[in-house]
Amino acid sequence: MTDLGDTGPQVLVDNEGGVRVITLNRPDRLNALGVRIMGELADATADAARDPSVGCVVVTGAGRGFCAGGDLKDGGGRPGPATPDHGGRFEQGFTRLKGFVETSRLLHEMPKPTIAMVNGPVAGAGVGIAGACDLRFAGESATFLTAFDRIGAGGDFGSSWFWTKILGTGVARELFFLSEKLSGSEAFAKGIYTRLYPDAELREATMAVARKLADGPRMGYRYMKANLNMAEDAAFEAALDHEILNMGLSTFATASIHKAIREAEAKGG
Repeated sequence: MTDLGDTGPQVLVDNEGGVRVITLNRPDRLNALGVRIMGELADATADAARDPSVGCVVVTGAGRGFCAGGDLKDGGGRPGPATPDHGGRFEQGFTRLKGFVETSRLLHEMPKPTIAMVNGPVAGAGVGIAGACDLRFAGESATFLTAFDRIGAGGDFGSSWFWTKILGTGVARELFFLSEKLSGSEAFAKGIYTRLYPDAELREATMAVARKLADGPRMGYRYMKANLNMAEDAAFEAALDHEILNMGLSTFATASIHKAIREAEAKGG
């Protein structure tokens, strides 16, 4: 897989038997999520979900990281002016993010096993994508950081919902409020990563499991996953919408406060 940077595809799709490998392809930015890569990722995930030839989906990152979260330097996603058709800036932002987080919903709900192959740092929205997968296999160089406090945000891509369900509310609150960077072994000890491998063995080990799942009883896995999801997420859609709303409210409030502080300092100076 060749890195084409921002001039080529930002999401790469490969088929290995019945395994669909989806690779975030912005290695120079640690696969940070800008508008284009989020759109391509949502499309690739939707295609994997509906393709009957796919029995297992693996999500990973190109280069030395899984996903560093949102790309704060990407200005292409700023809402436009208010219009009767699209509403104001806040409504536009909500609608756009809701479309992008389809990635997390589909990874969680598609009727086939999904695996996050965490090949390095994961932070911000990336922890939501990893949490959306059924399994998380990590290399020893992987780290884990919620990082939402860095931008005064509430969390997105299902992160607050998934990690509360996976780890329990106490550990989830520790991860979000304290926002401490965990090493691969620390994250594995907390139950964040399902399995931890030496970096050189991560891909081979992950693909061996993925091929086993793809070659296994697909109808059995379909209904097994449906049962497991039913046991935990009757309110998932409502929680996802609530998280998107609060992400918009928190980032809007933070930006407004910073703007007010800058203006007050400018007047005082």
